[in-house]
Amino acid sequence: MKNSLIQKYNVPGPRYTSYPTVPYWDETNFSDEIWIKTLKKSFISSNSSEGISLYIHLPFCESLCTFCGCNKRITKNHAVENPYIDAVLKEWTLYCKILGEKPTIKEIHLGGGTPTFFSTKNLEDLINGIFSHANKAKDYEFSFEGHPNNTSHEHLQKLYDLGFRRVSFGVQDYSEKVQKAIHREQPFHNVAKVTFWAREIGYTSIGHDIIFGLPFQEIEDVIDTIEKTKSLQPDRLAFYSYAHVPWIKGNGQRGFNDEDIPKDDKKRILYETGKKLLYENGYHEIGMDHFALKTDSLHDAFQNGKLHRNFMGYSSSKTQLMIGLGVSSISDSWYSFAQNVKNLEDYYQLLEWDKLPVFRGHLLTDEDLIIRKHILNLMCQFETSWQKSKGYFDGIPEVLVQLKEMEQDGLVIINKNTIQVTEKGKPYVRNICMAFDLRLKRKAPETELFSMTI
Repeated sequence: MKNSLIQKYNVPGPRYTSYPTVPYWDETNFSDEIWIKTLKKSFISSNSSEGISLYIHLPFCESLCTFCGCNKRITKNHAVENPYIDAVLKEWTLYCKILGEKPTIKEIHLGGGTPTFFSTKNLEDLINGIFSHANKAKDYEFSFEGHPNNTSHEHLQKLYDLGFRRVSFGVQDYSEKVQKAIHREQPFHNVAKVTFWAREIGYTSIGHDIIFGLPFQEIEDVIDTIEKTKSLQPDRLAFYSYAHVPWIKGNGQRGFNDEDIPKDDKKRILYETGKKLLYENGYHEIGMDHFALKTDSLHDAFQNGKLHRNFMGYSSSKTQLMIGLGVSSISDSWYSFAQNVKNLEDYYQLLEWDKLPVFRGHLLTDEDLIIRKHILNLMCQFETSWQKSKGYFDGIPEVLVQLKEMEQDGLVIINKNTIQVTEKGKPYVRNICMAFDLRLKRKAPETELFSMTI
């Protein structure tokens, strides 16, 4: 039965960092004016009460990891740092002028690319430049992604001094064969070193990212990786399914063949083996693909119903407005999305013209907003409701038909006003969210868009 479920539900599907998903944005009804209008609306209603979030994309990497589908620029020339920092701060200045008053920043996340590609001096200039136009919220949370091979003690200390208390390190897998295939060769010693440094300095949440389903990966590799991880006791873990999307332009996914990638039942066994070990080592499942110790803030947020998810991933706090700075970054006003241009030269040119570097977006409809809440609930709490309260509705027949089938398969429990994901259904939460995705239902993709759900 388990194998038949994998065959049945292992289909291409979104990861739902947003709804609607980017391929289903209606760009024809979007404009810079619409983005600015919804930006101001969200800022006025939320800045004083909860603050805003900033995602800053730092795209440079010294070498190409062939499992990565992110927007990046490969270079060993560190002269690119200063003009990029200047451009990001110029973009932030444009936003602050539009907002009209000093924003209160609750969250900052530095993503990439490789944020630790940048020198500590340039990262300091970036953060200080941001706060020359902004205030810190009392309960702020700043985080960054660190590469174990190039994150220095100086990086960790300087960012800590600037207010960062959470760091995540990309581990992926400790197998030398797997690391060679994905061009991410980093010994366990490097990960241990930066983890110990971060803990010694005082970071309150240290995360490791692990991926299952990588080329040449075997059960023994997953076991070894998690056993080594156990010895370091990171506070939270992302245990991701490898997203194989080689059709995306600029993607680095090469250096191995399709037949080298574990699929279907074999891939599911990798996941179940890893998940069992994480449970045995004191980690609790928090939303999709994430695990945390009881002492971590992500666990508390999940238990208290305050877990949030946006383009930065899972967060223990919620802000209605998230501004994305840097090339390819996505912003979210709750009422609309806006994405920056993906090409670095275009990004610089638009900022020279004093224009926001936005090139596409989506204005959410009333229906979008309702479905978005359901998908967020499922992703963050493994349940959702359509009780007659603000933002909910009495159910959508075309959604319920598919959910009934999932209930028969033991993936969900449908009550009068709620849907709950079962333990058996947690690995299929992307599929369950797809049942609510009316845009996907109404127009099936004609080309490859999404990675497989299982």
